[in-house]
Amino acid sequence: MHAMQYEITLPADYDMGIIRRRVADKGHLLDAHPGLGLKAYLVRERGQDGSPVNQYAPFYLWRTAEGMNAFLWGPGFRGLSADFGRPAVHHWLGAGLTLGTRTDAPTTATRATVRLPEAADPAEAVVRALADLPAHPALHTAAVAVDPSRWELLSLALWHGPAPEDAPGTRYRVLHLSRPELDRLPAGRHW
Repeated sequence: MHAMQYEITLPADYDMGIIRRRVADKGHLLDAHPGLGLKAYLVRERGQDGSPVNQYAPFYLWRTAEGMNAFLWGPGFRGLSADFGRPAVHHWLGAGLTLGTRTDAPTTATRATVRLPEAADPAEAVVRALADLPAHPALHTAAVAVDPSRWELLSLALWHGPAPEDAPGTRYRVLHLSRPELDRLPAGRHW
């Protein structure tokens, strides 16, 4: 599993209705994309849920590198780059996945990243993060991944309804969820 996200920060007075319409018009295009576990079309809106910015920040869990490459080099990402400029794409190696009991589309997400101290054992940090994945009735999916170039640990959770108050990290709204191969991503630890 590969985790991937890019963030497009928009002007403070940007009409976020443009992003909502874009997702409504184009979100379904990845609903059957080969190699894609899920794509959560995430947004933050200035002044809502504590966000200081307007931002479009889709998050992906890829089942295959080929699927990820087909997207990055294909018409979808080229179109996004033509409209907003080419964003930096953050990439993490998947370390674990938990599927919640809810299968209907999530409405919110939380994402937390932590730099692992140089003296920390990365494997122990990943094991702790996996043990800390939420077991909550509103959970749709939770993932842990690591960027070994920066030793950054990522935790993402998708929720039905508002994210729990104690859920750490940046809060997003989910406009759409493409999940063509989510059921083919292995649950549990990925090594």
